[in-house]
Amino acid sequence: MDNQPKIIIIDDEDVVLDSCTLILEGGDYSVMTASNGTTGLSLVEEIQPDLVFIDLKMPGIQGIEVLERITQLNPTIVSIVITGYATVTSAVEAMKKGAYDFLPKPFTPDEFRLITKRGLERRKLMLETIALRKEKEMLRENFAAIVSHELKSPLGAIQQNLYAMSAELTGILAESQMAKFERMKSRIDDLLKLINSWLRVYSVDISKIKDNLSPVLVSAVISKAIESVEPHATRKDISIVKTIENDQMSLAGDEVSVVEALVNIIGNAVKYSYPKSRVLVSAKEIDELIEISISDNGVGIQGEDLPYVFTDFFRGKKDRSCEDSHGIGLTISKRIIEAHNGTISVASVPSKGTTFIIRIPCRDRKDNQPHNEIQNANDLITIV
Repeated sequence: MDNQPKIIIIDDEDVVLDSCTLILEGGDYSVMTASNGTTGLSLVEEIQPDLVFIDLKMPGIQGIEVLERITQLNPTIVSIVITGYATVTSAVEAMKKGAYDFLPKPFTPDEFRLITKRGLERRKLMLETIALRKEKEMLRENFAAIVSHELKSPLGAIQQNLYAMSAELTGILAESQMAKFERMKSRIDDLLKLINSWLRVYSVDISKIKDNLSPVLVSAVISKAIESVEPHATRKDISIVKTIENDQMSLAGDEVSVVEALVNIIGNAVKYSYPKSRVLVSAKEIDELIEISISDNGVGIQGEDLPYVFTDFFRGKKDRSCEDSHGIGLTISKRIIEAHNGTISVASVPSKGTTFIIRIPCRDRKDNQPHNEIQNANDLITIV
């Protein structure tokens, strides 16, 4: 009985309650009814059902208010509106308030059974999604703990001993032996850098970023990011060209994390650019958004790889570049940008180049807060 899907039908007409109960009779359901919104809400709070049918027109609390309060109480409860006064307007309003579907009266038994089945499937998917999300977070936390304690600690100890032994053995070991020693030190250093990169993916504290927003000059964060990447660009004889529409443009952000996101993206542009080419970095204000564009004329990204470029540890085709990559820089950048209520998109043509577009709300000049979160991302270039 406890494992049966729980269904509540709220309607002021006894004939509807009786007929709906009869239609579901014999099915693997636990069905309860309520003749008004007040009683229905009490039932919902008490038993936390999987599915609720709500009549729009009832005395006392109207169906729309019942629907809204159920959604606020538990958004995973699936609500379906049933009414004899079906209009496009009422259907749209019900959907806005959280209704999953809309069933106009009169309806046939088969229609009611079908919509019940679909509603319960919806509920099951929602609960499974939540469970998977929680499992993923637990895996993240466990992975970070394992990497930190089981790998980083012993490697750090080995590294310290190697450095100590290197000083003690200088002048004792032959040149070839010292070369092997240096290679060991180098490989340990590389492993620790890789582990620190892994940990960074799991340690980006989104809530901390959101709690520490302050006015940040766009020109300043771009300049700092370019400065960090400049040595690599110089070695490849790549020029980084910066174009800022207005030096006073600002956003509400965490400066350190925004610089980190830009370093990852600009660094990728340099990494995958051909020697003696250019990387273009520009910023402008469009419709209360700061738009930062990073473009290169490098090797580009294959079309089949584009949907995955922001995925953890994704590295794409190995022939993109001879330079190594851990495949996590873009993941970190995306999380940081989203923590600022922003979006990032990418467009690319193989052998022609790649463009990343970052859009972050401007800082509100009145209250130093970012504008409302972007609602429509349909205009992003290719992959968001």
